[in-house]
Amino acid sequence: MKVDLGGFKQNLEISGGKNITKRILWHFVSALFFQTAFFPVNSLKVLMLKAFGAKIGKNVNIKPFVYFKFPWRLIIGNNVWIGERVWIANEALVRIGNNVCISHETLILSGGHNYKKKYFDVYANPVIIEDGVWLGAQSSVGGGITIGSHAVLTMKSVANNDLEPYSIYRGNPAIKIRDRIIAE
Repeated sequence: MKVDLGGFKQNLEISGGKNITKRILWHFVSALFFQTAFFPVNSLKVLMLKAFGAKIGKNVNIKPFVYFKFPWRLIIGNNVWIGERVWIANEALVRIGNNVCISHETLILSGGHNYKKKYFDVYANPVIIEDGVWLGAQSSVGGGITIGSHAVLTMKSVANNDLEPYSIYRGNPAIKIRDRIIAE
């Protein structure tokens, strides 16, 4: 058996839903206001995300060049920092807790392709990022992963499995290197 990408069929539920007008409109809003440095007004970015169905708390800071695939599958808590060039491909729900720092160029992917299927079928699983988490620059989180409360995923590390609360992880795949102890 061989892969046959010519037989691939788009899964409308995973690829943003059946409302094509909403998806197209978001594409343009995203390009004009989020994937640029020419629109620095954070409060308006939050309002636009909410207008497209995102649930967002207070004091959320979104830097330039941030990509949200489907805001209607996004929940963000209070006091969250999202750094430059963060990429959130949320084919399934991405829930971000309170007091979370997502550093520059972090990649959060809730979906992927099933390499065992002839037509490379698409799948999606939620990503849960609990309170107090720090995702280091250029780190990656895959679908179906929960990052436990106050865990740290260090720079360029890859979370292929759930991360325990109050733990620091490093590497690809990320492994626990020590406990996180927070001092005053």
